[in-house]
Amino acid sequence: MTKKPTKAAAAKAASPQPEADGEAAAPASSRATRAAERRDAIVEAAMEEFIARGFAATRLDDIAKRAGVAKGTIYLHFKDKESMFEELVRTVIVPVVARLNALPPPTGSVRDLIETFAGNFLKEVIGTRRGDLVRLIVAEGPRFPSVADFYYREVVSRGIAGMRALIELGVARGEIHQKNLARYPQILIAPAMIAVIWQSLFARHAPLDAQDMLRVHLDLIFGERRTT
Repeated sequence: MTKKPTKAAAAKAASPQPEADGEAAAPASSRATRAAERRDAIVEAAMEEFIARGFAATRLDDIAKRAGVAKGTIYLHFKDKESMFEELVRTVIVPVVARLNALPPPTGSVRDLIETFAGNFLKEVIGTRRGDLVRLIVAEGPRFPSVADFYYREVVSRGIAGMRALIELGVARGEIHQKNLARYPQILIAPAMIAVIWQSLFARHAPLDAQDMLRVHLDLIFGERRTT
């Protein structure tokens, strides 16, 4: 004799069963999206707080309040204020410098390549939040060596390596006659640092045309452009 199924079992069998993979994937995807949005909000809030207050005076409580999250939520993404600042550098500044090392071999002159990159760098840094972060590191780096060390590894060393490679190429092509310039690639990027610092301290007294200063600087290195 066959045993009849209970009413509960019959109802379960009759109702459509959701696909297990889809059912689990949707909530997981939604959670991941929300977590990414919270992380982005925390990073954005951190940038505003660091720029407004400085690294030393910024508190996690203020970052959490600006981001609209509980302070404990910050620790789900970052272990401390320093790691949060490092994330800012990685997401805001590192990509700009990384473009230098990703440049293809120049089909034109080395000067043209450097002028294009440096010009874009100035546009993306001067008068932007990136410039504010660079000035913050210059101002507070001596008090926080680990922050300065991180910035050197992730930004400065990459920029110097890229500039040195371009200088060596310029020397090999006969575009740069001062061979010792490769020993001091900092000279090549000096206008960018001068412009960043000048913007915050003296621009209201004497506005600086950073792009024109760059062209004059490159004239000193490569020689003045010939006009026809």
